[in-house]
Amino acid sequence: MTSDAVARDVAPFAMTIAGEPVPTEQTFGVINPATGEVFAESPDCTAEQLDLAVDAATQAFRQWGRDEDRRRRAVLACADVIEAHAEELAALRTREQGMVLKDSLRFARRWPARIRDFATIPIPVEVVQDDDVARVELRRRPLGVVAAIAPWNFPVLLAMAKVVNALIAGNTVVLKPSPYTPLTTLRIGELLCDVLPPGVLNVVAGGDDLGSLLTHHPGVSKISFTGSVEAGLQVAAAAARDLKRVTLELGGNDAAIVLDDVDVDRVTDALIDQITFNCGQVCIAVKRVYVHEHVYPALVEALAERAGSLRLGDGMDPDTDMGPLCNAMQVERVTELVDDAKAAGGRAVTGGQRPARPGYFYPATIVTNVSDGVRLVDEEQFGPVLPVMPFADVEDAVRRANATTYGLGGSVWSADTARATEVASQLECGVAWVNRHTRTDYRVPMGGWKSSGIGVERGVQGLDAYCRLQAIDVPKT
Repeated sequence: MTSDAVARDVAPFAMTIAGEPVPTEQTFGVINPATGEVFAESPDCTAEQLDLAVDAATQAFRQWGRDEDRRRRAVLACADVIEAHAEELAALRTREQGMVLKDSLRFARRWPARIRDFATIPIPVEVVQDDDVARVELRRRPLGVVAAIAPWNFPVLLAMAKVVNALIAGNTVVLKPSPYTPLTTLRIGELLCDVLPPGVLNVVAGGDDLGSLLTHHPGVSKISFTGSVEAGLQVAAAAARDLKRVTLELGGNDAAIVLDDVDVDRVTDALIDQITFNCGQVCIAVKRVYVHEHVYPALVEALAERAGSLRLGDGMDPDTDMGPLCNAMQVERVTELVDDAKAAGGRAVTGGQRPARPGYFYPATIVTNVSDGVRLVDEEQFGPVLPVMPFADVEDAVRRANATTYGLGGSVWSADTARATEVASQLECGVAWVNRHTRTDYRVPMGGWKSSGIGVERGVQGLDAYCRLQAIDVPKT
């Protein structure tokens, strides 16, 4: 057990295995990013406890996969429970992850609606032959035990997308949250014990070693993972050993192309939202901006003015505009990339330096005088920083936007929607937006091209990823 000298001001947390709360002998500290100090302890799962979780999911699968109507009713009941505890979950999420409380509340109140939406996605039965010879149907069958591994930037929203799709399809789940943000997910596991049959949803917590044990576990049939490209490659390698199914939603370096006829104020507001919401820690957020040279000076000036006026602070403070980054690793990475850009001749027209205060804060930063080939442009910074670069030719802007190993999302901004749509269709990414960025809908599959992932989440296609096809061939003679 970690030292009793560590201050705790929240109730102890437990894992959920086979419908029961399970404590652990060992725990690890969870840091409040606004202070940089431990404020709670998370259970640390052992290999033996992980085996119990997978075994419980395996046992529960035998009944859970048989009754689709029952599954949908149970998932809808989960939404009701989460809705009743939205304020508690939002505050906990802010404390462990840093998101401004008003945004945490907005998302916590949205989680139940998203769960209900996912619960309505149909499981299609396709008739591929129906003639005098035979009737052949393609039916979707569940895979078995799904390992769902969620990231720290949206620990509940992304976890629930995985869990609900898996459960509706008839699978059972072992869910592992990030060790940076385990608490909200653990609490949801506790709350759902009375709603779901034992073993249908098991929630365990631990570090990278636990993730490796889970992805290598022979009792797991599918892995759904959201995280970095590097970690995704490790997950894919683990899955390949026994041909587990995988869905990988990995990193992004989304480009926004701003054409010469835009409303500068409108685009400014939208781009500032990209770096302030969740402190820019959004996989499908804008990470680099290509602006037509005719509007470039005005847009840079407007971005700098808006970014410079934002108030940094604890997400629990109602006067805060932007909270801290989630963890020390991330604030150090953002600092490193901005410093590297400045060393290469880049200019931070606002921000650009970590403030001298406790916690993992970094100001909203607009960087100019950089171009492709600088790390801040080529890599995913995942923070409140935007490199803004001019272009003269739209084809050149598209080429530069596509010259990346990533392919998650992108956007084009113009007063002429048809013109913007034509340009957006040339972007090499899973989702291309026109005059907005990061909008998601449960009906729209989300997935990356290139190194940004394999497969999709959401929509009928996302649900399909949690199923295997079975042809039922019935003769007519």
